Amino acid sequence: MKPDSAAILGQNPIFEVVKRLEANDLKIIAMKMIHLTQTQAEGFYAVHRERPFFGGLTDFMSSGPAVVMVLEGENAIARYRDLMGATNYKEAAEGTIRRDFATDIEKNVVHGSDAPETAAFEIGYFFNAFEINAR
Repeated sequence: MKPDSAAILGQNPIFEVVKRLEANDLKIIAMKMIHLTQTQAEGFYAVHRERPFFGGLTDFMSSGPAVVMVLEGENAIARYRDLMGATNYKEAAEGTIRRDFATDIEKNVVHGSDAPETAAFEIGYFFNAFEINAR
């Protein structure tokens, strides 16, 4: 594990994130802990390949374990994005996950899909149909 990821992982906000999801009526229908390789991180974030933050982001995302989840609920994407807060944690509203736990704009603790099409790709990247406990 790289030293820069230890601070985030050491905070271990997983249970607090889950608690906030449940408090906001977002049901976790799939969840697992993974450790991405650099190649897997690059595949997941391929849409950002030409962006200046791509290298730092994929380095961070492959530096230690991550918990991936599938959420269900009314307006789940919009509600989760509100709960996460702005990408730049310094601009995120008080009480959001990023404001409370992030240490850097590229190490902002959580990721969330921005549209149903993006969610379909991202869910399929980490889960197969047998792992999702949808209603």
